[in-house]
Amino acid sequence: MQLIIVESPHKAKTIEKFLKGDYRVEASKGHVRDLPVKKMGIDIAHNFEPFYEITPEKKADIKRLADAAKKADKVYLATDPDREGEAISWHLAEVLKLSQKEKNRIEFNEISEKAVVAALNNPRTIDKNLVDAQQARRVLDRLVGYSVSPVASCRLNENLSAGRVQSVALKMVVDKEREIMAFVPQEYWNLKAEVKPEDKNSFKVLLVEKDGKKYKPKNAEEADAVEKILNAANFKVTEVKKNMVKSHAPAPFITSTMQQDGSIKLGVSAPQIMSIAQRLYEGVPTPRGNIALITYMRTDSVRVSAESQRAARSYIKEKFGDDYVPEKPNFYKSKKDAQDAHEAIRPIDVKVTPESVADVLDKNQYKLYKLIYDRFIASQMSEAVYDSVSVAVGAENYTLKTSGKTLVFKGYLAVYDDTKKEEDEESGNALLPALSEGERLDLVSILKEQKFTKPPVRYTEATLIKNMEDKGIGRPSTYATIMAKLSDKKREYVKKEKKYLVPNEISYKLIDFLVKYFPNIMDISFTANMEDELDDVGKNGKDWHELIKEFYKPFENQLASSKITDKLCPKCGSPMIINSGKYGNYYACSNYPKCSNIIAVNEKVAIPTDRICSKCGGIMVEREGKFGKFLACSNYPKCKNTISLTENVGICPECGKPTKKMMSRGGKVFYGCSSYPECKFMSWDIPTGEKCPKCGKYLISVDGKVKCSDKKCGYEK
Repeated sequence: MQLIIVESPHKAKTIEKFLKGDYRVEASKGHVRDLPVKKMGIDIAHNFEPFYEITPEKKADIKRLADAAKKADKVYLATDPDREGEAISWHLAEVLKLSQKEKNRIEFNEISEKAVVAALNNPRTIDKNLVDAQQARRVLDRLVGYSVSPVASCRLNENLSAGRVQSVALKMVVDKEREIMAFVPQEYWNLKAEVKPEDKNSFKVLLVEKDGKKYKPKNAEEADAVEKILNAANFKVTEVKKNMVKSHAPAPFITSTMQQDGSIKLGVSAPQIMSIAQRLYEGVPTPRGNIALITYMRTDSVRVSAESQRAARSYIKEKFGDDYVPEKPNFYKSKKDAQDAHEAIRPIDVKVTPESVADVLDKNQYKLYKLIYDRFIASQMSEAVYDSVSVAVGAENYTLKTSGKTLVFKGYLAVYDDTKKEEDEESGNALLPALSEGERLDLVSILKEQKFTKPPVRYTEATLIKNMEDKGIGRPSTYATIMAKLSDKKREYVKKEKKYLVPNEISYKLIDFLVKYFPNIMDISFTANMEDELDDVGKNGKDWHELIKEFYKPFENQLASSKITDKLCPKCGSPMIINSGKYGNYYACSNYPKCSNIIAVNEKVAIPTDRICSKCGGIMVEREGKFGKFLACSNYPKCKNTISLTENVGICPECGKPTKKMMSRGGKVFYGCSSYPECKFMSWDIPTGEKCPKCGKYLISVDGKVKCSDKKCGYEK
């Protein structure tokens, strides 16, 4: 028996369909081990070696895989074809004790019979360079996140997360919002003239130039003056340009463009897009078994195979005709920093149309598959062709313009419309009469309209991803995760107003703190260059330890500087640093060990005391809760010993012990017996410890008077 290990159970079911003979497919269900969650997990002193651990919930999966591997004659690792997938294969090999010299790693860009069989016939060893590239990224992100986040949280007194790439993305959102806040609108006026040639239909032209230079009236007075001149002027056609405009088909999707288009056209977030695409890649259940529909969805390459190109051209010819098939196949150039490890995102089989699988897909799966399918088909189609005409009209020393465009041949637009609404006020789709240069025009009317310059537009998820991609920040596999972290409900650095990303108040404070103390991490060019350095580890085998070492030395100094506060030690006068410890945030003297003074950041944080727990011998710490101040054992939850420090007010009428002033959950003061839970007496008023001589109920003190707690009794003294 030969064992194939993949990540996903859905993927396992899809692959099983293609395999004949003695094969068994098992799923690891993602990572089998990772860095620990509750601690750094990086040995900084020993060359930044990571410490990986198996989480308890993964032990059953590892046992299942280990049992299957023992029975197998051969084990193949078929995790995803990217750096993270390579790292998962390496972790599996380590945990299952598989030989890493053996050719047991297989990969495929699509889950089809042809691709799976080809992969099984061409196994290779695990690519340690790719593994190291992924390790370097994890170590770098862990060092930044687990070092900076606690300091930012302490300094800003909020529970914050400061990721390496996430923080740069947040800075872009904050910077954009500050641009908008600083924007001062400038007034200008649009003047449109309706003009009419002799015996022809009228049309409108927009004032754009004065004396050959761009011009707009700046205020109402200036607009009135121009209007007066134009009303008295002679109008004539000064230029007519006619040409044929061709629009080339867009490239097939890569991860970022799929997320952008999905966000715009489907109204779905980037994380949701990736989740839906994952299912389309791994396979969806059908009456004929699981079927995979698209190629791998984490890619930055626009390359497609010659075979898929031929299939698309054949489909286009059959459905639309010869004119829609370009003379030569369309090829697209990937960005220079693209990994080009596998193809663009496309349908596995063009014969499997979206309509043919509509009954087995949910609404969002169908919409995304159709978007991917149509984009790929369009990418191999002929150009769209327009007849374009632009007209310039002269009046005195002013120039007015308009333009029109007519679609002559749809080309790829028959499948995929990627045209955007023109925002240029000079352009449009005006129906223009036949005109010739020098032709005189009669003025019909002039329309004036007050306008104001518009502030920069906020980012949407789509435009933020595009800008990150353009600047080289992050990689295809990271965009969805970054978007999810920015909108995380626990912290919510940004909120969405309609589709736009708006930073919350804490985001400004966080970004200002990070820019002040960690300027290189927040520098876009530094972050983009780091991505290139990480790619260099994967491509050329650069030692990742050296890369981290180069980064860490200045980072360590910045980290130390970020902890120094303006607060001076009341004992020795040295600056105090802020730390986060077992008992919460606290100030510590920077002159340690000569001065070991510490001060709590706020009163509700635990403060170590010199008292010893009577139950276990641990240190008692002072805390403040809803019932006031109390001492708690530092060994909690192993030891739950507590001692109340709240004020004693009144006497319990049932056991004679003092009662304590406390606060209910609703914020109302009450008085409870100090011997609770042995005595459960409580009162909303101060008990005197005495009984009513009239009815026997307990007496209370109210506004300096002693009364019976039973209002019906009426006793008072």
